[in-house]
Amino acid sequence: MVEQQVDYPTQQVVSEPMVRLGLMREDPQCCASRWRSELGALCRKSSTVQDGEKRVDDDESRVPVHVVTAASQLPVEFLEPSPQKELVIGFDCEGVDLCRNGTLCVMQLAFADAIYLVDAIDGGKELIQACKPALESNYITKVIHDCKRDSEALYFQFGIKLNNVVDTQIAYSLIEEQEGRKRLPDDYISFVGLLADPRYCGISYVEKEEVRVLLRQDPKFWTYRPLSEQMVRAAADDVRFLLYIYHQMMEKLNERSLWYLTVRGALYCRCFCVNSNNYADWPSLTPIPDSLKADENGPEEEVLSVLHIPPGKMGRVIGKKGVTIKGIKEACEAEILMGGDKGPPDKVFIMGPVKQFGVPILKLINQIMKMKMISPDNFEKENEDIVIGEFS
Repeated sequence: MVEQQVDYPTQQVVSEPMVRLGLMREDPQCCASRWRSELGALCRKSSTVQDGEKRVDDDESRVPVHVVTAASQLPVEFLEPSPQKELVIGFDCEGVDLCRNGTLCVMQLAFADAIYLVDAIDGGKELIQACKPALESNYITKVIHDCKRDSEALYFQFGIKLNNVVDTQIAYSLIEEQEGRKRLPDDYISFVGLLADPRYCGISYVEKEEVRVLLRQDPKFWTYRPLSEQMVRAAADDVRFLLYIYHQMMEKLNERSLWYLTVRGALYCRCFCVNSNNYADWPSLTPIPDSLKADENGPEEEVLSVLHIPPGKMGRVIGKKGVTIKGIKEACEAEILMGGDKGPPDKVFIMGPVKQFGVPILKLINQIMKMKMISPDNFEKENEDIVIGEFS
């Protein structure tokens, strides 16, 4: 594989508290100017696909890409997290049916000066376990787009609790809300859509669809070794611009949104990782900063509740053509997720401040009680909410 070099936005080391509160070690205006200039240089090297649309050439806008089969090939500061060497990295995973029961094949780590493709097939469980301290560390911020399934795969396949993430899908929604644009239920920005947005990157990613076609034709695409040039390129491209997007978003998010970003990222990480201990072994959530508590319109603590649906009854919760669950989502401000085909089955996950759950959620709980033919007292024991985010 030929490694190619390109000027890339310089990585700014930001600690977890800095991420939460939006603090910078450099002048933000100076940083913004430099990053915009450097992305502009990347786009000038790109070829034009359509008027106003840029596409990154195969041989341009690259940092070195390293395929990793042994832990010794990874940076020491990643393997040994330290408060003296805090990092922000781009992060993603590829695999077959990526979830608790699938197969994680490649883990991508994007640093400012290189991209590392951690090969879980050739490197095996030992290699992924070597990454566990970093993936669970507060000193390494993982920038990822939609972390739920990646986190689920890491947890059930390797016992890793993904921690301290900045989820760009969540950040995008918070910025939209902050700027007065209301998001419809289930209207989540795709990674391709995020890359195309000129506010964050403005780059076309048509190669993503090409890989999706290959995955539909052969779901085992990511298991084949050695990794082909196309596989290396596709894996690297999924993390190549995450650090740049991260810095663009950090400039836009206010303190309130930054707190929500931290907490919702943590809830997304553990959402599908439900187990018998009610998430007791996961890190505690970040409390509301005192500066926001003083605001009478400040945020409320977020909770994650899990409703256990009787086996075979999920159809009644969803309703014909999804009309029931869609109505519930539209009538409350809480976020409602279901495992779908990948699971976990027979569970509904609700995230948000308790007061946002509202009457529709109470009706859903009442419906479940009727399905089970149990009293409210027994429902509370049998269907106990898993609530995270209560602080003294």
